[in-house]
Amino acid sequence: MTTRVLLVDDQPLLRTGFRMILSAESDLTVVGEAGDGATAVELARRLRPDVVLMDIRMPVMDGIQATRALAGPGVEEPIKVLMLTTFGSDEYVVESLRAGASGFLLKDAPPEDLVEAIRIVAAGDALLAPSVTRRLLDRVASRLPPANENTIPALAELTDREMEVLKLLARGLSNAEIAEKLVVSETTVKTHVSRVLAKLDLRDRVQAVILCYETGLV
Repeated sequence: MTTRVLLVDDQPLLRTGFRMILSAESDLTVVGEAGDGATAVELARRLRPDVVLMDIRMPVMDGIQATRALAGPGVEEPIKVLMLTTFGSDEYVVESLRAGASGFLLKDAPPEDLVEAIRIVAAGDALLAPSVTRRLLDRVASRLPPANENTIPALAELTDREMEVLKLLARGLSNAEIAEKLVVSETTVKTHVSRVLAKLDLRDRVQAVILCYETGLV
């Protein structure tokens, strides 16, 4: 099955580079390009790509606004969005994830990481690059409003093991890493993750990470 990708970046040279990388993969195809968020929203709604590779800082409409329009709260048929960011200068990582992004990737990531990230997002496994996730969220965690787990009543519905899985997930561990740490099968971990997301009414792992930071669980 081929994954259809929409490229969104205000720098034509970067879009050309991304297109060259993706065109070398038999299971990925670029269905369109946009240089600003407004055009991206229009194209995405018309083309219905599997994944939108979205820059954050753009003219007309930035990537966060565009992501909210495509995947934010209230969107009936959300489109998966993979955000592009520059580590050390981008202050909008949490905002983009709250807007509905399925994950993010550094612009200077190796080509193989870009390809793998798109495949992961397309498959619905939202949390990307655990080490990068930890660094970026740790960087912005201090700007989140203070809260505690009592502000989310549904947390009380989690079993002890589900809470344990949630906290490990929020630290950026993959299913395989969680399975190894808890000495259970990866299938068991996937079941726990699914139950956690269902009980907390969360769309994906990224939303679970944000909730954990907001409530002080991590």
